[in-house]
Amino acid sequence: MEVLDTVVIGAGIAGLSAAHQLIKGGFKTRVLEANSEPGGRVRTIVDNGFRMDLGFQVFLTAYPEAIRQLDYSKLEFCPFQSGAMVRHGNAFTRISDPFRDPTALVSTLMSDVAPLGDKIKIAYLRQKLMNTSVDEIFRRQEKSISDALLNDYGFSPKIIDRFFRPFFGGITLDASLSGSARMFDFVFKMMSEGNVAIPKLGMGEISKQLAAKLPSETIRFNSRVSDIEPDRTSFEGQNVLTVVLEDKSKVLARSVVIATEGTEAGRLCPSIEKPKTRAVHCLYFSHDIVPSTEPLLFLNGNLESENSVSGVVNNLAILTNCSPFLAPRGKHLYSVTVLEDSECSESLDKVVKKQLIAWFGPEYDKLEHLKTMKIERALPDQSPPWLDMPRKAIKIEDAGRTLYVCGDHRDNASINGAMVSGRRAAEQILKDLKVTVSLA
Repeated sequence: MEVLDTVVIGAGIAGLSAAHQLIKGGFKTRVLEANSEPGGRVRTIVDNGFRMDLGFQVFLTAYPEAIRQLDYSKLEFCPFQSGAMVRHGNAFTRISDPFRDPTALVSTLMSDVAPLGDKIKIAYLRQKLMNTSVDEIFRRQEKSISDALLNDYGFSPKIIDRFFRPFFGGITLDASLSGSARMFDFVFKMMSEGNVAIPKLGMGEISKQLAAKLPSETIRFNSRVSDIEPDRTSFEGQNVLTVVLEDKSKVLARSVVIATEGTEAGRLCPSIEKPKTRAVHCLYFSHDIVPSTEPLLFLNGNLESENSVSGVVNNLAILTNCSPFLAPRGKHLYSVTVLEDSECSESLDKVVKKQLIAWFGPEYDKLEHLKTMKIERALPDQSPPWLDMPRKAIKIEDAGRTLYVCGDHRDNASINGAMVSGRRAAEQILKDLKVTVSLA
């Protein structure tokens, strides 16, 4: 039986990044993917002309590792405008970044979303983080986002509740803002230095581009791994691992990379520390009309309200305002995010539709529900102290096996973090095994 240099388990962002680096280094590599297509959680589902990502996702073009690994010109990124429309009480108020959009300076300063002092502090924080390196950010003392906003940056409870809670709550899938302040600083820095965008044809195009960099025979789809066994066979004095698939077939390799999300990684290797995870509901709707043609995010600034104006919606994006290619001609694609802890007594799509009617008017009674997705393990929960060690070990000794692991649970919960971890795992294997490439 053929002995490969490396088997990568999982064709998500981390696994594809690892495989590309290994193949560049001369390693005979196979990727085993449980699904029928690459991407893991970064995939786009096509249904009746609508292109719906697996949950609402955006891409930050300033990601340093992504700049290194992706061809941006082929992805044709479509940016959101800076700022957001914030729902406070029974009306929307626009808040923008005056550095990006000087025309919005007056309206931003005059808005009642937060006191003027908070808006000045946002501008100051933006400049401060742009002058801080990513390494510095991840060396800072770890604490919660809410603690940093209130005590370190001096923001008022008003702007935390009305803007930061729905905005960064939507990013971390946690409206309590108990997540990592390091991640807040990193994301804020990336947003300040680049665009918040989506590829023209959806986020899945990122995964497809990474997969296309590999030889066509590299990825084996519909191949879920059940076990990784140490094998008594040796290869040039090195132990060989046996990867056992659910269909009982086996693949032999000198090294194995577990490139799955954290829970699945822990199943394959109990020595891997499993993070808690965050779930989320994403609902997609279609309509012939839009309340605004600008590519802006709509935020629910009433989340802390105790009256009926709050509702379950955390944020809403009209994706076709960014890219009209995500829906059939004449149709608009709405993406609505509802966080895991939201409760309602009737079907979620009906509750969301009622809230959007209250937001935008009776004509939204004609809003068409397309799909509801519940992503059970959408993100690893990186609340302190999870990132006290910002880069976790990617080489694991377990039950007589030497294994390698990568994924956003090993670096940080971002596409950039997944890419970095994949590259780190590949570099470690290249160093450890020192393969000699045959010129025959």
